[in-house]
Amino acid sequence: MTTSGAGAQTITTIAELEARYGFPSGGAVAKELDHIADHYRQMIEVAPFMALATVGPDGLDCSPRGDKPGFVRIVDDKTVLIPDRRGNNRIDSLRNIVHDNRVALLFLIPGVNETLRINGTAEISIDPALLESFAIEEKAPRSVIVVTVERIYFQCAKALVRSKLWDPAVQIPRTRLPSTGAMIEAMSKGAIDGAAYDRELPIRIPKQLW
Repeated sequence: MTTSGAGAQTITTIAELEARYGFPSGGAVAKELDHIADHYRQMIEVAPFMALATVGPDGLDCSPRGDKPGFVRIVDDKTVLIPDRRGNNRIDSLRNIVHDNRVALLFLIPGVNETLRINGTAEISIDPALLESFAIEEKAPRSVIVVTVERIYFQCAKALVRSKLWDPAVQIPRTRLPSTGAMIEAMSKGAIDGAAYDRELPIRIPKQLW
C-alpha cells in the first residue's frame, strides 16, 4: 500500500484488494455464465439501450448505443450482433476494436433496476446481406459489430436503486444544463454558432437516426 495526495492511502496489489473486500460467493458467482441462457436472452430482447466499452492504443472508450427494443440481435448462445447506426462519425469504438478486440456491454432496460453485462471479443462485419438485414427505412448500417460472449451476468439493482434512475420525481429538466449549442460554441471558441446549432438540432436528429 502506498500514499498519494494529502496522505491518502491507496491499494496497489491484488492481495491488498482481496484482503479488504474478500471474495464473491453465492449468487454473485452462480449468475456468471459463458453463454446466453434463456433468462439473459429475454433481457437482451427487450433492452433498447446499451453501452459499449472498448480499448485501443489511444485509451478507453465507452459509447452509448440505442435503438428499438431488441436492436442487439442474438444469433446463438455465444454470439450477438450490434448494428452500427449513424453517429458523430468519430468511430472511436470501431477503431479500438480493430486494434484490440476485447469489448464489454452494459444493457439497461427502462423500469428495470437490474442491468446485464457481457464481456467478450468483437469483430466488424461489412457483409452486404447482414447489413441489409438490419436496414430501417431502407437505410442499412455501415457495419455490424459481431460479439462473441465469454462472460455474461446480471448486475444487482443497488446502483439503480441508489440513483433512482427511473424515478420521474428526480428527473432533471434539460434547461438546467447548458444546451449542446452553448457547449460546442464555447469549446470551439466561437467557431461554431451555438444558437444556430440548437435551432437545427431538433430537425437534424430525426433525419439522421438511421
